[in-house]
Amino acid sequence: MRLTTFTDFGLRALMRMAGTPDRPFTTAELADEFRVSRNHLAKVISALASAGYLDTRRGGGGGAILARRPEDIRLGEVVAYLERDQALVECFLPDGVACTLSPRCRLKARLSEAEAAFIADLNRSTLADCVYRVVDV
Repeated sequence: MRLTTFTDFGLRALMRMAGTPDRPFTTAELADEFRVSRNHLAKVISALASAGYLDTRRGGGGGAILARRPEDIRLGEVVAYLERDQALVECFLPDGVACTLSPRCRLKARLSEAEAAFIADLNRSTLADCVYRVVDV
């Protein structure tokens, strides 16, 4: 399974913020550190805030900060949330094209089980297990 760049950026941001959980981070600061698009990262930060993973403040001293303790953020939940609009295969889409193999296709159920197992396995870990701390050299 390949995660979208959106999810990749979201996980990176959460891991970085977990390294200094009491400090707000600006989107520009994180985008520079990760060498990624500021506009794309802003959408990711907005999604994480909408999901309740981050609190955001505007203005001087503002930025994004973890809304919950890293121990309370399950990785599978984050991935499932950020990937919610991404179907593993086209037939998983609500408006997906009717597959010529339906209704006798036995692959769809197996893929669905594998996807659920992937999320369940990630849910065995929390953000606290993946904290990223910048090391000053």
